[in-house]
Amino acid sequence: MAGMSYMSQEAYDKLQAELDELKSAGRQEAAKAIAEAREKGDLSENAEYDAAKEAQGLLELRINNLEKVVANSRVLDPNDIDTSEVRVMTRVKVKDTKSNKEMTYH
Repeated sequence: MAGMSYMSQEAYDKLQAELDELKSAGRQEAAKAIAEAREKGDLSENAEYDAAKEAQGLLELRINNLEKVVANSRVLDPNDIDTSEVRVMTRVKVKDTKSNKEMTYH
């Protein structure tokens, strides 16, 4: 995932919004779940606590992955892309001559 990710501004904004949501509300919910499970007694035999800690670990992993993608992303403006060749963010129409079906790839 260390490579460059090319995306539209809309896709970048969506990833950034998800990252912000996970960092704020997601972390608060995970901390609350851990605190509630901790109040229920002995942590060595508390399945709720273990599940809450595992959920927190998965949340942090998702946050870390999103941070890497956002940090290594490059936003492309569709207006600046040369459409005379097949490149990133271009649409290509392919027609099957036998079945006469046309497919569009982006």
